[in-house]
Order: sequence, then C-alpha cells, then structure tokens
Amino acid sequence: MTGPDLKIKIGGWTLKNPIMTASGTFGYGEEFTPYLNLEDLGAVVVKGISLEPRSGNPPPRIVETPCGMLNAIGLENVGLEKFISTKMQIFRKYNTDFVVNILGDSVEEYSTLAARLNDTDIAAIEVNISCPNVKKGGVAFGVDPQMAYEVTQAVRRRTDKPLIIKLSPNVTDITVMAKAAEDGGADAVSLINTLLGMAIDPATRKPKLANIVGGLSGPAIKPVALRMVWQASKRVRIPVIGIGGIRTTEDVIEFMLAGASAVQIGTANLIDPGVSGNIVKGLLGYLKQHKISSVRELIGGLKTP
Repeated sequence: MTGPDLKIKIGGWTLKNPIMTASGTFGYGEEFTPYLNLEDLGAVVVKGISLEPRSGNPPPRIVETPCGMLNAIGLENVGLEKFISTKMQIFRKYNTDFVVNILGDSVEEYSTLAARLNDTDIAAIEVNISCPNVKKGGVAFGVDPQMAYEVTQAVRRRTDKPLIIKLSPNVTDITVMAKAAEDGGADAVSLINTLLGMAIDPATRKPKLANIVGGLSGPAIKPVALRMVWQASKRVRIPVIGIGGIRTTEDVIEFMLAGASAVQIGTANLIDPGVSGNIVKGLLGYLKQHKISSVRELIGGLKTP
C-alpha cells in the first residue's frame, strides 16, 4: 500500500512535497547539509541574487525581538556571475529543486537577471519586489500594483521558468498586489515578506540596528501572514505559497487550510537548522494519521461560519 501523496504543482512545475525554505534564511543550501538531507525538501530557495555583488548594511544587522527577530542584512550576496560560476555547482550534487530569488533596483535589472538564469537548470525564479525602484524615486515595487505588474510582466517575457512573485506585507490591500502579479504572468505568489519594524536601546537611546529599521520575521508575524494568505488565495487563481512564522507541522497545515499550496520555512531555520526536514516527516505522519490520501486535500479546506 502506498503512502499519502505529498506532490503539489505550481504551473508546470511538480514539487515532491510542499515544504520549501525561504530566501535569506538558508544560505545557498549546502550550508545546511550537516543538519538535514536537502533531497527531503520540496525545494530550496537560495538567498537573493542581484546583478552585482552587494556587501549589505553595516552591523549590527540582527536583533532579537519577542517571538521573532529584526534583520537589516541589506540583501548581501555574491552577485549573478559569481553565483552562476561557483554556487550553482552545488545544485548538481543533490536531487532536489533549487529556486533562485532575484532582486533589482529597476525593471531592466530584473529582466537581465531572469534572462541570464533562464539558460540554467534551476527549477524556478522567485522575484523579490520589496526592493526600491531607483527610477521612480525609491518607491518599492511591492507597494505599487502597477509597478508590481510591470516587473512581473518584464520578467515573464524573459523566462519560461516557473515564476513566483514574493509579496510585501507593507501594503493596504495584499489582494491587489497578488492580482497584479497574476495579471503580469506569475505562476504563483509567495507571501509574506518581512514586516517593517525597529528596536531601540533605552540605555543608549539609539536604534539597535545600524540601519535603524529592519524586517520583522518569526512567530510574531504568523497571524498576519496567515490572514494575508487566506485573503490572497480567495482573490487569485494561481497557487499561493505561505511564509511567516512557520515552525511546526501544525503551522504548515494551518497555512494550507487557509489556501496555501506550499509553504516556505524561514526564521525557524536559524533556530533549528533541521526543522524543514522534520516538518516534511511530520506532514507525512499527519496525513497517515488522518487517512488523507493527498496533501492537496488540505488546500483551502478552512471551515468558516
């Protein structure tokens, strides 16, 4: 007798299970091999890649908060060319899917990144639209539906890879942003990225982050993320990937019941490097216990009054 089916589909891409890692919390993947088998995961999403290398913000760049953390890493990465020539060699060692998160300061940068990565053997591209559009006065792509649509459309034109748009929660209506991504040609949306926050040291009266503000992640943001996933999944027809405070199998089930087709594990990786692999095992156990033949039966299964 075969076990429950964990496979899910995003566009034409089939994942072995719905558990992915979140960009920025899992390095380039191989750093976590002492703690789990990468091949157990549905996909590994590597840290964000820009055209040119970025050194990020000055320290301190991470601050613990109640039930979470603030980070102002500043999207530090090795840049596209070094990533392709060195980091991507890692991917060929493992029978698992790798997703590259891309970031840019203009539509042209996103387009160039997508075109270059289209010729590689990565599984999919995730687009971080929380970056500022330098040609529009520094307004983030992810807070303006028209800009979100334009960058999605531009990337779509340059790649036939499955395309995921990662949405910012720092907006009035997440459903408008999800619909803009769908209309631009996205195969899925992932949400949420970090919430904007800050922390102050009362003794020094100074910000705890050198950048003053940073992105809040961890269990503290889970209720917000869950609500936004539920709202977005009701507005768009493309799959929704849930992110935000996921630490346990039960968290994953909540997100899937709210409408997520898959999830990404983020800050929890920094506390327990093996957590993503354990969640895959836990999800399989849950399905067996409740005699559920396919994990897809959970998607959107929330019972509302």
